[in-house]
Amino acid sequence: MLGLPKGSLEPTTLALFAKAGWKITQNSRSYKPAIDDPELDGRFVRAQEISRYVEHGFFDCGLTGHDWVVENGADVVKVCDLVYSRASNAQSRWVLAVPEDSAIKSVKDLQGKRIATELVRTTREFLKKQGVTAEVEFSWGATEVKVPDLVDAIVDLTETGSSLRANKLRIVDTILTTNTQLIANKKSWANAAKRAKIETIALLLQGALNAEAKVGLKFNLPKAKVKKVVQTLPSLRNPTISQLSNAKWVALETIIDESVARVIIPKLKALGAEGIIEYPLNKVVY
Repeated sequence: MLGLPKGSLEPTTLALFAKAGWKITQNSRSYKPAIDDPELDGRFVRAQEISRYVEHGFFDCGLTGHDWVVENGADVVKVCDLVYSRASNAQSRWVLAVPEDSAIKSVKDLQGKRIATELVRTTREFLKKQGVTAEVEFSWGATEVKVPDLVDAIVDLTETGSSLRANKLRIVDTILTTNTQLIANKKSWANAAKRAKIETIALLLQGALNAEAKVGLKFNLPKAKVKKVVQTLPSLRNPTISQLSNAKWVALETIIDESVARVIIPKLKALGAEGIIEYPLNKVVY
């Protein structure tokens, strides 16, 4: 049984599984998706709950944030990091934030204050380590609008900080850095057949993420220009070079960062390359 995050992570998770080779479809009102793999059965639940269900064995594995594993104190196996979110392929941060004009400049200034957050347990532990006693209350959402009228500070999740800036909030400190993880139940991980399946899921999901910012590139080139091109060409490793039927020409193939393609293709053309083809990648497995 596979736990899938319902909500903001849902579309990007479905797209990632599609690139990895699994088609997951669901009715908008159903929490039980159809997966084109007879070995997989899945459920959509809130990311905040998945680590508990994995720990208790309802799910053999699941995708959730590192933050919710920590917040729930879940005793699970971390299979791999999958650094993606609803907006980008970057880690997110739970940050302590206050209004721009607040007198609070450091964590110590929160002594005796009130803080709103979804991440209550982790925030309390953070304050305890800092020697600060403050009231931490659970926020059901729209946390940014609660300062300064209802609370003195908030702890909220941010990727770029743009939402906080838009609400005229200033970051005081970072509580926790987080990203999506594939986690497994300990008993399921100890089962050889289930572990093999979970490891396959991890391998292909990581491969799909690795491919997101890369493209394949292949082209033909006069053999006399190979050395100069190889010195210019940024590749994962040495490019593959194959002899063409014309003894004076070879074919080169490699993988490069997509952002580099727009720079390297004109250079290759200027160096005599022909038949240049750039193509998308679904998976890159190292």
